[in-house]
Amino acid sequence: MTLNYFDHNATTRVDDAVMEAMLPYFQQEFGNASSRHAYGSTARRAIDKAREQVADTIGVQPMQVVFTSGGSEANNLFIRGAADSLKPGHIFISGIEHPCVLKPAQALALRSGERWVMHQLAINKLGQVDVGAANEALSVQKPALVSVMLANNETGVIQDVAAVAEIARCQNKDVYVHTDAIQGLGKIPVDFAALNVHAMTLSAHKIYGPKGAAALIVDKRLLLKPLIYGGGHENGLRSGTENVPAIVGFGVACELAKARTMETAQHVAQLCERLEQGLTEMGAVIFGAGAERLPNTCYFALPDMEGDTLVVKLDKAGFAVASGAACSSVNPGQSHVLEAMQINPLLARCAVRVSLGYSNTMEQVEAFLQAIKEIVAALRSMSSLTL
Repeated sequence: MTLNYFDHNATTRVDDAVMEAMLPYFQQEFGNASSRHAYGSTARRAIDKAREQVADTIGVQPMQVVFTSGGSEANNLFIRGAADSLKPGHIFISGIEHPCVLKPAQALALRSGERWVMHQLAINKLGQVDVGAANEALSVQKPALVSVMLANNETGVIQDVAAVAEIARCQNKDVYVHTDAIQGLGKIPVDFAALNVHAMTLSAHKIYGPKGAAALIVDKRLLLKPLIYGGGHENGLRSGTENVPAIVGFGVACELAKARTMETAQHVAQLCERLEQGLTEMGAVIFGAGAERLPNTCYFALPDMEGDTLVVKLDKAGFAVASGAACSSVNPGQSHVLEAMQINPLLARCAVRVSLGYSNTMEQVEAFLQAIKEIVAALRSMSSLTL
């Protein structure tokens, strides 16, 4: 049975062009980029090119790109690295951040002997950061660090990062503002300057690149202390021998994302529109409907249909979907995103996320809708027999 992949917010297939670019650096060009011989020089040139490709995609200088092993490391590097460079103060994050932002912020507030205080910015029922409430909160407590994601990984709701950043900057000219833009890149245009931030996180494996490569984009004036000490790689901010094949792949994936974003967005938007039309006709609730969302993401619930059950049944029917965020599936329970949106816990348990990619087709969407109808009918039939 062919499995139809509808979980692109979790990860993506490595693009053929990305794989082709990576292959030489596993065997033929296997040098350490810090070595001074020809093998090392070749590896260094490959990293420099990838740095330029990543930088060009979001409109920054190559020196602003700090390569890391993943988005989680990059987010931790900003929060912990910035905190170690500043006097303790107030850190503000949105109530829908990924755990790799939420948890280091919580840990920072619990560090012994320090006086960091964490605040969560309020979320409205559409899944958006409440800018009015953010203005009030940031005016009461002078912010030192602020982090608001560009697009939510579960709902796909796009946040007004620039507005929150402007409020924070008005309250404290020395504030550091960060955005986790991992889900936005490749789906919507992403411009570092337009978002008015000091730091941004990107990841390769969400844009048809390899796992194991990501970046923290930093303002030239941003002071950070490293999480990993050693040989002083990445201008001293991230020591460790560079993963050359993955970094090369990241660069090519960024180049492809920049070229394809608008075309891909139009394609998946058409698919998502049909998907949501069909689901709504079945009585589904679409989380974040009415807000600006990523064109590929549909987070829905069919009342009284357990989300985990639907995910398993759909997998058997040939469709790979998610009941939430794959990165936090080791900690099952109600989605903190839906909780922040004040969704009824019983409805939240029914949540299923579909996230489409450029290889998906309308035929697959129609087949998915038919599979949902059959699964729901079978489950309801079984339920009626047990009454």
